[in-house]
Amino acid sequence: MTRFTVNDRPVQYRMDPDTPLLWALRDASNLTGTKYGCGTGDCGACTVDIDGEAVRSCQVTIGKTEGRFVTTIEALSPDRGHPLQQAFAADNVSQCGYCIPGMIMAASVLLRRTNDPSDEEIDGAITNICRCGIYPRLRGAIKRAGRIMRGEDQGSGDQGAAAPPPGITPEDAARTVPALGRPAAQPKR
Repeated sequence: MTRFTVNDRPVQYRMDPDTPLLWALRDASNLTGTKYGCGTGDCGACTVDIDGEAVRSCQVTIGKTEGRFVTTIEALSPDRGHPLQQAFAADNVSQCGYCIPGMIMAASVLLRRTNDPSDEEIDGAITNICRCGIYPRLRGAIKRAGRIMRGEDQGSGDQGAAAPPPGITPEDAARTVPALGRPAAQPKR
């Protein structure tokens, strides 16, 4: 039996110790925010935080995770209040959204090291692949999250509001973050 901590809770997996962490998280723990992308560690969709390091969970086994602390996107901030979640929503970073959990996890590790990363630091830490090409918005959102962490940005202003709190109605969310509103009806021709 393999034992370690996932999202601040002790877990025990009765699985082969050579099972990739990705599959233990998704299949045994139902933590599906960690995505399967390539299975080779190239895309980063499966990135989690293990003991303060951004790790591709498809490339580490549960046996190698014994006794360690794993954080997935589900535990970053249950109320969407983490500065990265706020900045990603405010800057409309997501397109299809598939890569976003892995990118947010990699960025959270970076921002714990420095809340004022340079472009080079961001590029070096976020090697995740996004097929939609959100990279310019990604860099801006990471910098915004750093400003929020430093108290220089409240997530609102001329660049848009931060993510609405959970439990808000769609109409109120659209007033808070205009990008969440329905598009205006097109006139009939």
